[in-house]
Amino acid sequence: MGKLTGKVAVITGGSSGIGEASVRLFAAEGASIILADIQDDKGRQLAAEFTGGQVHYVHTDVSHEAEVKAAIDQAVAVFGRLDCVFNNAGFPGASAPIADLSAEDFDQAVAILLRGPFFGMKHAAPIMIAQGSGSLISTASVAGLMTGAAGHLYSMCKAGLIHLTHSAASELGESGIRVNCICPGGIATAIFGKAMGMPTEAADQTIEAVKQVLARSQPIRRAGLPDDIAQAALWLASDDSTFVNGHALVVDGGASLGTNWSQAARYGQALSNAMRNG
Repeated sequence: MGKLTGKVAVITGGSSGIGEASVRLFAAEGASIILADIQDDKGRQLAAEFTGGQVHYVHTDVSHEAEVKAAIDQAVAVFGRLDCVFNNAGFPGASAPIADLSAEDFDQAVAILLRGPFFGMKHAAPIMIAQGSGSLISTASVAGLMTGAAGHLYSMCKAGLIHLTHSAASELGESGIRVNCICPGGIATAIFGKAMGMPTEAADQTIEAVKQVLARSQPIRRAGLPDDIAQAALWLASDDSTFVNGHALVVDGGASLGTNWSQAARYGQALSNAMRNG
């Protein structure tokens, strides 16, 4: 405990899923937090769980630059400094064959999944440069590293975010600022239900079913959980990772390794049998 004592963090998308797990973990480790989200009721309720003003909720639509800047400025105004911005807010985006995707689908995906983290980096940078320290973290995805893990627009934006991480790390590392991202695999959150068009409350009810499916989809036989990503973010935000910069940290239970060993063995045996039997 206490890995973030004295540090100040802004966490976008902090009201639910990976963001909520990160708010809880960062707070337990001593951080003061600006919880930035558009889910006002959830955000205020979560912030109210913490005493002494440790967590402040700020309504923030990450597709709007002024709102991202306001959340970051609020961290400095309330807590006096800025040590970490965790660009975590996201959504599944439209998923369809490429011929069926609209320009509006494209623009919305870019606005939330790529412009949002860009704004977080942009407006944190001057503050952190003046301090000579800081950690910028973004939630990317294995979908940005491989095909077939998500739809075209989500995958495109996450690939762009990984490269933005590399590019910003090259610049800001010279000022003592680390820029990294996390690439989750299948994490049991409401994002799967939302991708099917469900409203938030209905999507929340799908998480247990999602866990059962995800438990069979990678070598480590359990579902990925929001706390798995929060733990990775904690490490990147803490002084335990002070020599890590420009890294895309894959946290997926081995899903991106390819076909599971047992499945490949069964396929190989079936192929062998077919050849022997002519």
